[in-house]
Amino acid sequence: MGIPQIDNFDIVEVKFKGGRKEYYRNVDFLQLNTGDPVVVDVPSGHHVGHVSLQGELVRLQMQKRKIRDDDNILRIYRIANQKDMERWGEAQNREIPSLYRCRQIIDELGLKMKMSDIEFQADNSKATFFYSAEDRVDFRELIKILAGEFKIRVEMKQISLRQEAGRLGGIGVCGRELCCSTWLVDFKNVSTSAARYQNLSLNPSKLSGQCGRLKCCLNYELDTYMDAIKDIPNVDRPLLTESGPAKLQKTDIFRKLMWFSYNNDNDWHTISCERVKEIQELNEKGIKVFNLQVDKATDIEDLAAKSTLELEMLDKKFAKKNPKKKKSRNNRNSTAEARPQQSKQENQNENQENSSRQSSPDQQQKRRNKNRNKKRNPRPQGEQQTPNPQNNPAPTPTANTTKPQRQNVANQNSKPGTENPKSEQKPQGKRRFPPRRNQGPNSSNDTNE
Repeated sequence: MGIPQIDNFDIVEVKFKGGRKEYYRNVDFLQLNTGDPVVVDVPSGHHVGHVSLQGELVRLQMQKRKIRDDDNILRIYRIANQKDMERWGEAQNREIPSLYRCRQIIDELGLKMKMSDIEFQADNSKATFFYSAEDRVDFRELIKILAGEFKIRVEMKQISLRQEAGRLGGIGVCGRELCCSTWLVDFKNVSTSAARYQNLSLNPSKLSGQCGRLKCCLNYELDTYMDAIKDIPNVDRPLLTESGPAKLQKTDIFRKLMWFSYNNDNDWHTISCERVKEIQELNEKGIKVFNLQVDKATDIEDLAAKSTLELEMLDKKFAKKNPKKKKSRNNRNSTAEARPQQSKQENQNENQENSSRQSSPDQQQKRRNKNRNKKRNPRPQGEQQTPNPQNNPAPTPTANTTKPQRQNVANQNSKPGTENPKSEQKPQGKRRFPPRRNQGPNSSNDTNE
């Protein structure tokens, strides 16, 4: 068995200026890619276009546009070379000056038509003039003037306003390129009923496109809205209630909700479509409901009871989280209260220690003599000296002895019940050890003595 051959469709879609698309047959089976410039056959010469679509998709497009695959389809000559592109560029440069001159001639003749665009063939043998007009226009004299001035064969082609917008192109309100200039080929009729079904405001400035007609995109979602409207009740007259007649103000098609107001008040009440149908059935029987939500007044008590039950359930659901938060706050408050009590106890303990350290003046004098003997008679390490306060001479007042006296005086003046703020920063009553030999501030005085 050999390799199966794929039957490729030999017709190619070619795009020209303004989004115009035609179909041509690839007789020579050229290897074409999308976007390649090609030279094609036209009834009066040749023209240059770009490949826009090929393969089986072309067959589907032809079926959609109802184009037959017969001998009327022209052929593709070749892929455009540099010389073909240069000649096509020269023809394009003639389009804008010719358009301005044609508009001047139309104004001189007083014709009621609008010249929108001109397209020259690549071989400069023919020019197609696209215009739009509301009524029929006799442009036979215009063709003679244009052919004599431009020395070219002229063809006039009338287009609609939507086709004109598609040829010119632009950006729509949605921020994208116009549908008529990219992919939309068949223009369907658009009416204001499409806007009414979609609950859109009938504002001409918002519903009209760049062509001045209704936007084509109004038909895109119309089928979806028509399916959703089937379940929406038709409210032709106000709903009768004891609170007053309720008039329809707004309808949400997809959520199936309807808004009513009593006597054209600003307060709107929302009810479902099923509830609206129930009220309409009761009104047909001659029964007025109490209000839009309830049929009878006794039902309000039931609704109130249900609401209270729901609130109780919510309280039980969130009751577990609140005590934790309260405990944490209580702990913070208890710790904050315990801190000043602890500080008071600490101050009292420090004052008691200071008072215990305060001793009689005889004991203080013995300690001073003891420190002086250590400074005068230092002993080597390992030996121990037993204190003998009787052999020590009477102490002489020096700079070193004055400092502890001041501290002791300050300690004597402080009462044990009072608070001393300095005691919290620096503890008083600490024992001051004497400096080593030949390192203290008064080492020279001791040797002289």
